Amino acid sequence: MRGSSPAGPRPATGGSYGSPEMIQILTPEGEFIEHPQYGRFLEDLTDDDLRGFYRDQVLIRRLDTEATALQRQGQLGLWASMLGQEAAQVGCGRAMRPQDYAFPGYREHGVAWCRGVDPLELVALFRGTNKGGWDPAEHNFHLFTIVIGNQVLLATGYAMGILLDGDVGTDDPERDTAVMAFFGDGATAQGDVNESFVFAAVHNAPIVFFCQNNQWAISEPNWRQTAIPLYKRASGFGFPGVQVDGNDVLATYAVTRAMLERARSGEGPAFIEAFTYRMGAHTTSDDPTKYRVSAEVEVWKHRDPIARLKVYLSRSGKADSAFFADVEAEADALAEKLRRETHAMPDPTPESMFDHAYSEPHAQVDRDRAEFRAYQEAFADVEGEQA
Repeated sequence: MRGSSPAGPRPATGGSYGSPEMIQILTPEGEFIEHPQYGRFLEDLTDDDLRGFYRDQVLIRRLDTEATALQRQGQLGLWASMLGQEAAQVGCGRAMRPQDYAFPGYREHGVAWCRGVDPLELVALFRGTNKGGWDPAEHNFHLFTIVIGNQVLLATGYAMGILLDGDVGTDDPERDTAVMAFFGDGATAQGDVNESFVFAAVHNAPIVFFCQNNQWAISEPNWRQTAIPLYKRASGFGFPGVQVDGNDVLATYAVTRAMLERARSGEGPAFIEAFTYRMGAHTTSDDPTKYRVSAEVEVWKHRDPIARLKVYLSRSGKADSAFFADVEAEADALAEKLRRETHAMPDPTPESMFDHAYSEPHAQVDRDRAEFRAYQEAFADVEGEQA
């Protein structure tokens, strides 16, 4: 039998947590470590900014857990949890400037929060109440993309357009623009992603590829996907790659800010591998106990991104118990609002799925709608006969 069986020894993997190449500023124990290369990108952060990082993470975790509960109660069709990945998303989301543009996959609820997307828009999307979500131009945050890796192609094309428009390397901080493309470790095996790397490199596009390596592509572990750390792939395409502790919001912020500034100045693309962990299921239709052991989850609980920041803020005197209590109260209020307004959302009519297929009337869509209406009416006739 060729290869290794699931029970056999694991081949060379894509790196390990805490390896020398990983950029880390805040340890799991909440200890702050000065970094010679990326520390300068934290120098202008205020205590309010640091408390804001904590608040963001607590609120989006509560949003995530509440949405998961709503799905279990039958209020949502599906939910893709981001539990454990809060620091990765808040760090990069807060590093972006207003004019930067983000292309998410389907798990970037924290980035959406940082870009100002109403959480109810996220919930409505998974409830089927709206037909896409939000106005991408309003938040410079593209719609969620379910097709694995497709958003990376879109992001690269958009970045090439920014370059052609001359909005790169002008030294105007309100004009120079970069793009961020978000994807998971599993998506790096997709052709779309690798083709994006080629186009971005040869056209020197102002894009930062942000991979949230949460160790599992649904049920496939990292060691089945790559023999080297993912960030090292970037060098083969001709641009730099960096691995950062994805559970360290300060390191993620600093590295992302550095790579975005590089892209805006005209130095081209970069790849960030945020080494993190998906604490929950891939989606609410998944059962992770079928393919991973609880001991692995327990190890990552001790690397919790929120707990380490709380320890740091407490020890350094940058936040007190009153602040933490206020954030918890705000999280409770957010959860209550999410429950109340989700239950108040109208159920979508089945025929509404045809309404926005095209901007103009379309003969095929009209025929499909008529056939579907006849199909639905057939059930009504049967129910009437049974009554």
